[in-house]
Amino acid sequence: MAANSNFQLPGAAAIASGVLWAASFPKIGLAGLAWIAPGLMLFSALGRGGGEAFRLGYVAGLAHYLISLYWLLHIPFPVGAVAGWLSLSGYLALYPAVWVWLGWKLFPRKSSHDARLRPFSSAQALLSLSWGQRLRWTLSCAVVWVALEMVVGRFLTGFPWNLLGVSQYEMLPLIQLASVTGIYGLSFLVVWFSVSFANTVFILVRQPTRSWAWKGAIALPMLTLAVVIAFGFRRAMHGPRSDRELRVALVQPSIPQTLIWDANESDNRFKQLLQLSEQALASKPDLLVWPEAALPNTDQEMYRAITNLVVSHNVWMIFGADDAQTVVESSQPVGTNYFNSSFLLNPRGEIAGIYRKRRLVIFGEYVPLSRWLPFTKYLTPITGGFTPGDRPVPFQLSKPRATTSVLICFEDVFPHLAREYVTDDTDFLLNLTNNGWFGESAAQWQHAAAAVFRAVENGLPLVRCANNGLTCWVDSAGRLHEVNFRDSKDIYRAGFKIAAIPLLPDGQKRQATLYQRFGDWFGWGCVALASLMF
Repeated sequence: MAANSNFQLPGAAAIASGVLWAASFPKIGLAGLAWIAPGLMLFSALGRGGGEAFRLGYVAGLAHYLISLYWLLHIPFPVGAVAGWLSLSGYLALYPAVWVWLGWKLFPRKSSHDARLRPFSSAQALLSLSWGQRLRWTLSCAVVWVALEMVVGRFLTGFPWNLLGVSQYEMLPLIQLASVTGIYGLSFLVVWFSVSFANTVFILVRQPTRSWAWKGAIALPMLTLAVVIAFGFRRAMHGPRSDRELRVALVQPSIPQTLIWDANESDNRFKQLLQLSEQALASKPDLLVWPEAALPNTDQEMYRAITNLVVSHNVWMIFGADDAQTVVESSQPVGTNYFNSSFLLNPRGEIAGIYRKRRLVIFGEYVPLSRWLPFTKYLTPITGGFTPGDRPVPFQLSKPRATTSVLICFEDVFPHLAREYVTDDTDFLLNLTNNGWFGESAAQWQHAAAAVFRAVENGLPLVRCANNGLTCWVDSAGRLHEVNFRDSKDIYRAGFKIAAIPLLPDGQKRQATLYQRFGDWFGWGCVALASLMF
């Protein structure tokens, strides 16, 4: 009973930190709360032991993920939706739990003889730290946070959704840091500031007369933040200019996921697509785009209708559809591989490029370990599985000349993956996605927020064509354009948008950002430093 009461106040603080962390992302989107949450989470373990520190971190992480991933409950398959929401949240909560425990573990010890007892277990020890010790500890906490984000983005195929820095996607000067360090540099800055701010508040409350101590605890993070913002203003105000552009018609059909699974609705879906496309083509765009899973199937009748559409309007077209390839062994067909693909059609109605999605959605496009764990097939409505593609495929258009690379679905939340799709002649990235799985939820906004950083990291526009929101485009500085329809602010409705995407000047190559050139140098550096610490 005593142990339970001892946990109540720290537990409440941990839950509060998780709630604040979740509220910093869309739809609530109060970005400033992200600068408070990590520090509050860590300081909830003040005066606790290592095991309790881990549990408090887990409670905070669970509160965060259960709130921020609630949109999984919109999947029209209740058993799988609930199981996925709980299991994914429970797994991801391990990362903040490990971070709080490692922050507790890294706290400077006065004595090297007792490895079990950390000074963080007492308020007095925290107040007795020198400026240098405090600085090393807060920086170490930020390093470990980034190292864990690097792991979550790669382990078990990775799920880098809502990395902490993404919460700042609307802070234009601040997010320019991603062009140098990737998203991980912004996460580092937020955590460093947050833990330093928590230190400052703690000193100010306990020893308000030690003004040099609490001012010193926050001074360097504040100065660093000011330098980053100054750099960001300069980069955002002096972005690339071009007199060439590509007019793109983006069709958003807003097809509920239940209809996508319903073969009886295929003809109606296709007719709606054609009607919206005819309306969009009245604006004489250079490129017509349909989202992921827009085409019900690729039978001869539908394919003929598409080719007639592009030929009659003399327009390029990119659309998403399933693709199949027969597997041949010893000159004999032995099976078929299915792919989630995107296709490029030229104005003559010919296929000019095919890209096959490389990063598949677990339980949405494949069932892991289904051969050994047959029961897993009951956690998802899919009856089969896709095969991953093996490489990026640039789509090259002419008249006007333009080069794009397609990312399908959540491929654009992987910084290291999106970077592979950019070369010095890539004009823009194109994301085809179907978020109709999640109804009218925050998933669309959170997905778009991540896309902002792929544009900034690689220094080029990113265009999004979605089934039911958020169809828009992001410029190279991270500004969102064409978010709403011209006649409505309902981002989830059916309709189309016309976007003018700036292209590289004729004969000019794109100047690579530091991130595009060197990749996750900052993130891997944090992984190396975190490893050395232990």
